[in-house]
Amino acid sequence: MKPLILISNDDGYQAPGINNLAHLACDFGEVVVVAPHTNASAKSHSLTVGTPLRAVKVPYRAYTIYSVTGTPADCVKLGIEYLCPRKPDLVLSGINHGSNASINVLYSGTMGAALEATICNYPSIGFSLLSHQDDAMWEPAIPFMRKIIDYALNQGLPSNISLNVNIPILEKTPHLKGMRVCRASKAEWTNSFEKRVDPYGRDYYWLTGKFNCDDNGEDTDQWALNNGYISIVPCRPDFSDSDAIKQLQSLNQ
Repeated sequence: MKPLILISNDDGYQAPGINNLAHLACDFGEVVVVAPHTNASAKSHSLTVGTPLRAVKVPYRAYTIYSVTGTPADCVKLGIEYLCPRKPDLVLSGINHGSNASINVLYSGTMGAALEATICNYPSIGFSLLSHQDDAMWEPAIPFMRKIIDYALNQGLPSNISLNVNIPILEKTPHLKGMRVCRASKAEWTNSFEKRVDPYGRDYYWLTGKFNCDDNGEDTDQWALNNGYISIVPCRPDFSDSDAIKQLQSLNQ
């Protein structure tokens, strides 16, 4: 029996990235796409509460597609529990339009979907391409993506780990140097909102901001991406810090 691959994203089921990923995944097995009906970027790991979810099967020939009125994490949970014909062998998320490297992983609906799969004990990979253009070049990354997917299906991933894979803007870096397994760089967004005034004289705020990374380590995802490599960061849903637990032992009573 062919492997079953569940695919989701946060850009919506019609986004070019998810369709490119689904076509690629068809070479490895049976594909079921369960993705948000509309763009759900920056939803992180949120779930829909207080509102029912609706899943509509979209007519297609190459693979099965469901459009869901929910978040990326909703889509993965629903896909695993109800919409897939059997339990998936691998969960993929993406290809996201825009970076999910460094601190962006915390806001990412793409990685929210991947990490939800990890919580449910399924191997998962989130793919992101740094370009926001719908027609962005991605072909040079295909051999590397194939290698990562093949590794996950045949070698397996570490327990309780999801891979956060980011790909440089390939129009600027058409000749990739390879891949680097690395850590997430330490960075932050500053000046996150722009204050504006609407036609009625009322203030409102538009999310904007500047990405600042002062982490110069050559073992980071930002270094890899800036130097022509695909970055691979193993992520876990457990945020516990074992060193801090030891340091705070005096609080135990």
